[in-house]
Amino acid sequence: MHPVCGKPLVQWVAEAARRAKSLDEVVVATDDERIANALAGMKGVRVAMTRNDHPSGTDRVAEAAAPQDNDIIINIQGDEPLIDPALIDALAECLKNDPWYEMATVAAPIDSPRDLEARSVVKVVCDCNGAALYFSRLPIPCKRDGEPELGMYLRHLGIYAYRGVFLKRLVEEPPCALELAESLEQLRALWLGAKIAVIQTAHTGVGVDTPEDVPVVEALLRKGGLA
Repeated sequence: MHPVCGKPLVQWVAEAARRAKSLDEVVVATDDERIANALAGMKGVRVAMTRNDHPSGTDRVAEAAAPQDNDIIINIQGDEPLIDPALIDALAECLKNDPWYEMATVAAPIDSPRDLEARSVVKVVCDCNGAALYFSRLPIPCKRDGEPELGMYLRHLGIYAYRGVFLKRLVEEPPCALELAESLEQLRALWLGAKIAVIQTAHTGVGVDTPEDVPVVEALLRKGGLA
């Protein structure tokens, strides 16, 4: 709800999602009437009121989407006003074109030691096909000897695509021990044996986590001609 260039933050995210070419519908899932009121009447966006006791965003998305088995659902975080619509389309295309995966997500190279050590920055390691092996808040892989080499580390970006049939199965399961330990909902999917495609990008986006992030995002929105 924090104002960014005169509009609520969530409205910027909804507008970015609306620019994606692959989405049939943009739905904002919330349990807060203030968010629903802020988006009331916004063209091309539907608000779905959900329960307030969901253990994760994935569970909230599943309630709002009520997916059919053949649907593809994209989960976009509400604090990412600079989310690239092309990334949304790439995730949708990945699941449309490759039936081997139940989910897809995005990662970008980590280029700073500070980010590598930060527990707020989630890391992912992948197999030879680009499927996720594990996600962690600690640096993975652990370099046993010497200093870490930044070129081998990937930052996970919090956007997901799910097949409808798998999303229904996923939210039928309670959070597993791995998910609870790391506070990472995607670990529930790996624990169930899901194959998660990881699309790599150089675009990390900028989330609004603190009031100090707002002027940075406002400057980028103006630079991109969006504000």
